[in-house]
Amino acid sequence: MRPDYVKVRLPTEESYFEVREEVRNFNLHTVCEEARCPNISECWTSGTATFMIMGKNCSRNCRFCSVTHGHTQPLDPDESINVANAVRDMKLRYVVITSVDRDDLPDGGSAHFANVIREVKKLGVKVEVLIPDFQGRKDQIENILVEKPAVIAHNVETVRRLTPFVRDHRATYDQSLNVLKFIGSRGFLTKSSIMVGLGESDDEVRETMRDLREAGVEILTVGQYLRPSRMQLPVTEYSSSERFRMFEDEGYKMGFSFVASGPLVRTSYRAAEAFALRRG
Repeated sequence: MRPDYVKVRLPTEESYFEVREEVRNFNLHTVCEEARCPNISECWTSGTATFMIMGKNCSRNCRFCSVTHGHTQPLDPDESINVANAVRDMKLRYVVITSVDRDDLPDGGSAHFANVIREVKKLGVKVEVLIPDFQGRKDQIENILVEKPAVIAHNVETVRRLTPFVRDHRATYDQSLNVLKFIGSRGFLTKSSIMVGLGESDDEVRETMRDLREAGVEILTVGQYLRPSRMQLPVTEYSSSERFRMFEDEGYKMGFSFVASGPLVRTSYRAAEAFALRRG
């Protein structure tokens, strides 16, 4: 039986539609829409959004994700200015920028991603990024680090055993850990996310949490996988609120500086709050 938290109310607030209109005006994409995030109403009503750059089609095909894949388009040279203008008009003070994977580009799109960060930071806002693994290429990751985002997130998504079945074959468990470790070793605040409900055990989640801490990750989010459509993997189990509280408590005991664990928690959910309230 599907729990009540799966039933997300439709947005009706005027501020939600104002944000949507702003996104449309600048020909932008948001992961809020593309990934069918259940928090879109709450976040957009409060005037926040996670911008998804480098097109709406991803070069990878993860089995949990509703973002369309294949047939990638040329990068928009005006995207950095358009994102910055949208951020300015929306009067945001904390911005999250993410992207599709662009394995088709020589640098994975990292220079383009860096340009967007640079333009938004000119507005004096804090920028958090949720980046691809860039195939583990340190030179491509360096393009992001040079722009000094406040938080750099990269998602491990699921436990080691399930990674080959859940993620694209190019997105390996160890590659994600190595990316996070490299970024953390450079002194950046790192963040990652785990989905539950795909057949993982509690011990496997704990193992993943320990792996993330050993990689230097400071901020952890744990959320319920919700099947976006029949084209994605089915949900194996809907977790209880007690299970989420357990992961939150154990996360703090492991040394994470901030843990958000709940059914509708996603990587960018209350991102500014996570940055401000982290311990240590």
